[in-house]
Amino acid sequence: IALTAVMLLEIWNWTPFPFIILLAGLSAIPKEPIVFMKHTGCIIGPNDKVRVPRGSEQTDWEVELGVVIGKRTSYVSEASAMDSVVGYVAVNDVSERHFQFNGGAGQWIKGKSPDTFAPVGPWLVTKDEIPDPQNLAMWLEVDDHRYQDGSTRTMIFSVAHLVSHCSRYMTLLPGDVIATGTPPGVGAGVKPNPVFLKPGNVMRVG
Repeated sequence: IALTAVMLLEIWNWTPFPFIILLAGLSAIPKEPIVFMKHTGCIIGPNDKVRVPRGSEQTDWEVELGVVIGKRTSYVSEASAMDSVVGYVAVNDVSERHFQFNGGAGQWIKGKSPDTFAPVGPWLVTKDEIPDPQNLAMWLEVDDHRYQDGSTRTMIFSVAHLVSHCSRYMTLLPGDVIATGTPPGVGAGVKPNPVFLKPGNVMRVG
């Protein structure tokens, strides 16, 4: 299935994740989802090359579960929200941390939207194949080293909650993708020294 997102929404939605709390200036787990967007022009295929943008020193990775909307949705209840979901995709929310937090003056879209920063796919798995989206393993490797190894069980907000929440503030359209946040293990959180992407690195997600 060819997938072209009408809108790509991002959610801060995982615990534990002290790195992002620190950089975002948060002192506690948020009471409601923190929502922002990636420009749809950054979407590429799963085997396409990611380009490190000019001036980048902190290009990072984030494996995420992408929730694909199947019908026009507005003000849907959490109880009915899953009726709007057609399926799921793997998303790598590539992010430039300096653009996101410092050089971008705190405007996350600047660090999230450079060209090629949203590898998606290769498959859209229909909703009937995944009875419980809150029980999925998520992992990401760079050059065969596994940095992220988590589960959607630790998401703060469920898929149903996210769809309902987003539909309160904007009409969701068929083809929209909600990227539901990333588990621990991003490069900026590596201790004692952060690790960022360099030309020639190979990322794998699952």
